[in-house]
Amino acid sequence: MIRSIIVLMMFISLAANAQTQEWKLDPSHSSINFTIDHLVISEITGKFDTFTMDVKTEKVDFSDATWTVQIEAGSINTDNAKRDEHLKGSDFFNVTKNPTIKFVSTKFEKQKSGQFKLYGDLTMNGVTKPIVLDAKLNGVIKDPWGGTRAGLKISGKLDRYEYGLKYNSALDNGGLAIGQEVRLIGNVELTKVEK
Repeated sequence: MIRSIIVLMMFISLAANAQTQEWKLDPSHSSINFTIDHLVISEITGKFDTFTMDVKTEKVDFSDATWTVQIEAGSINTDNAKRDEHLKGSDFFNVTKNPTIKFVSTKFEKQKSGQFKLYGDLTMNGVTKPIVLDAKLNGVIKDPWGGTRAGLKISGKLDRYEYGLKYNSALDNGGLAIGQEVRLIGNVELTKVEK
């Protein structure tokens, strides 16, 4: 009985001492990019210029991290103004009605050293679907200015049709002008919030 009480007290003490650490995005050293097939034979590359990311963790290896990401859909940038305006319209993101793309994690599962599966719910164009991404923790360092930084690469793919982004046109050879699968690559640099 006494041993059980001691173990319980130790557990409570450890739980009380565990501190949630917050990490904020360094936007000047981070990017969210995507590629999609065009005319079957090539790829179009794009990015989102404006986004925020909040990460919370208690473990130094990030294995218990929680993620919240918000992207301004209207910040889509494919280096073609006419195409970008089309993407912002009702055929695609409909940014007037759905200005934000949001991802909220449900689990950050360690696979092996530095490798994770990032599970969460992605809301885009007013539709919420579960998604699984791959994440690689490149490292955690002290920067030259006395802060702590973490670098990660996140990648995955999604079916744009599942989010109602179904605009397309058929080619003479039977293929489609725009691919259905979108491939995602995020390079993320986080700074530890000092308390």
